[in-house]
Amino acid sequence: MELIQQLVNGVSLGSIYALIALGYTMVYGIVRLINFAHGDVFMVGSFVGFYAVTMLGIGFFPALLLAMAACAVLGMVIERIAYKPLRNATRIAVLITAIGVSLFIEYVTIYLRGAQPEAYPSTLLPDRNLKLFGVVISSQSLFILGTSLVLMILLQFIVHRTKIGKAMRAVSHDAEAARLMGINVDNTISATFAIGSALAGAAGVIFGIYYTKIEPLMGILPGLKAFVAAVLGGIGIIPGAMVGGLLLGVIESLVSGLGYSLWRDGVAFVILILILIFRPAGLFGKNVREKV
Repeated sequence: MELIQQLVNGVSLGSIYALIALGYTMVYGIVRLINFAHGDVFMVGSFVGFYAVTMLGIGFFPALLLAMAACAVLGMVIERIAYKPLRNATRIAVLITAIGVSLFIEYVTIYLRGAQPEAYPSTLLPDRNLKLFGVVISSQSLFILGTSLVLMILLQFIVHRTKIGKAMRAVSHDAEAARLMGINVDNTISATFAIGSALAGAAGVIFGIYYTKIEPLMGILPGLKAFVAAVLGGIGIIPGAMVGGLLLGVIESLVSGLGYSLWRDGVAFVILILILIFRPAGLFGKNVREKV
């Protein structure tokens, strides 16, 4: 029963990682960029949700939508100001810029509101314990999992059934050919950043409810773990990010359940090293030869 309990906890945690990982994998799939500022967009979403609940007095779902909208705008602004001018720059220049944007967001947040942590109201979602076959499942965990699954299904619908989704897939496959076919590549890239950032904002609100405490540097570790989840599933592959996030959450919870909670954070990076050594393309990726 303890094993099943840890699996339930791991799936709830993994769904948060999956939502953040989707942003990494979507952006990488289109512009081959690791957006290390993505974890800080997640942090901003968490604070937008917190202030929406405490100052505006709105409920969970309106706060979630507001955080997603704010982060979508932030994602587009970051792309247009920081990344678009570097579209043809070297990889290292873009990587350094991403780290700079990450630090900028963190310390502007500290400047504007201070470094003190905040706590989400515990009454935001109904908190009842359900006992099923000896396993205790909180109603909050079910809300979190259900919301995450709905957002992941919605993303799949957007990517496979909408015009912007088809444009995203075309640009991912061959940006120059897509441009020749009349697709506005710049707008498609901005839309990709907006969708990925909106999912990170949703993850920020869900994380705030799950862990209660939030603070300006909270995006660093979940952001890195979500990057590990994206690499685990196969970076650039949307289903891979979902599966990678869920797997990482379950593995972390199992490690904690076995009494090795001090290794909880380290295990993600052990997985990253193993994946890069034995299967660098990830679980869903394929090894592709590149001509030099």
